[in-house]
Amino acid sequence: MKIAGQRTRSVWKSEAGHIQVFDQRKLPFAVEIFTLSSCADAEFAISEMVVRGAPLIGITAAFGLALQAQEDPSWEALQAAAIRLKQTRPTAVNLAWAVDMMCAHLSKCSIGSRAVIAFDMAWKLLDDDVGVNERIGQHGLEIIRSIAARKGRCHILTHCNAGWLATGDWGTALAPIYMAHDEGLPLHVYADETRPRSQGSLLTAFELREHGVPVEIIVDNAGGHLMQKNLVDLVIVGTDRVAANGDVANKIGTYLKALAAFDNGIPFYVACPMSTVDYQIQDGCSDIPIEDRGPFEVLNTPVAGPEGTNWMPSAPPGVGACNPGFDVTPARLVTGIITEHGIVSASEAGLAPFNQQS
Repeated sequence: MKIAGQRTRSVWKSEAGHIQVFDQRKLPFAVEIFTLSSCADAEFAISEMVVRGAPLIGITAAFGLALQAQEDPSWEALQAAAIRLKQTRPTAVNLAWAVDMMCAHLSKCSIGSRAVIAFDMAWKLLDDDVGVNERIGQHGLEIIRSIAARKGRCHILTHCNAGWLATGDWGTALAPIYMAHDEGLPLHVYADETRPRSQGSLLTAFELREHGVPVEIIVDNAGGHLMQKNLVDLVIVGTDRVAANGDVANKIGTYLKALAAFDNGIPFYVACPMSTVDYQIQDGCSDIPIEDRGPFEVLNTPVAGPEGTNWMPSAPPGVGACNPGFDVTPARLVTGIITEHGIVSASEAGLAPFNQQS
């Protein structure tokens, strides 16, 4: 996608051969590069939210294993690195999926070839993700076309960040929006601020502005009001994990948007690659692990600037806080899941045909 008019991806190799990503903690006020020089750098980047979004987390973990193989390709070192990487963010299934895929392949390779093969796999994972997201965008574009044809314009609400900064390129939930804009369709986006870390106001709005898409930031609790006033035609969000029954885990606050959309008869779509579906979990509302991020982010407010994010106290001393990072939207509230294979129902029947383990 674009920064200052220049096309880019979320991961690239510098002229010196270093693996680099954007430091999303500094956006949108400063565009700074974070270099992945070791597996520990990848672990830090994931856990400290230098990189965010389920697909990009998985890609970063793959490069982390490749860097580990470069430093110490022994199976013991790779297994230890895999365990550490999978513990950095427990909710995003792409993380474990990418790590397990890398390990399964590297276990069959000679120790001397592991580093080269691991980097080849990581770059292929990135390329595959870009291709998958482009197909997601094309399928989602049909929804926006249909609404724009009926209403003359499409007002879209999205939550958190599911754009190219959360993936290799294009994004999931934002990919159809970029394609619709490039096609000249009249559209407008409401971006939830997405407390407590403001991924919507800092990242989604940044992306859309850079691409020229009309966007307005709204406070997290404004979505229902806008829906009641017929100011929202469509909700599209991403996801960090989908259960086999179609339940969807996404950034905290998504469930409330789905409830409001259902009450107002507004289509609520989830966009994700099939790699985000966890067929081992049958009931997402009961069994998807939800990351507890601790009280700090709730008791303080992020103040972003060119030097990074500073946190200002926003609650009286001595009080506690509950800070679940995600919630689960039941499948019954999901109009459909936009995947690389097309739009499927959020149900066991809709997802089962794509289970490669069955």
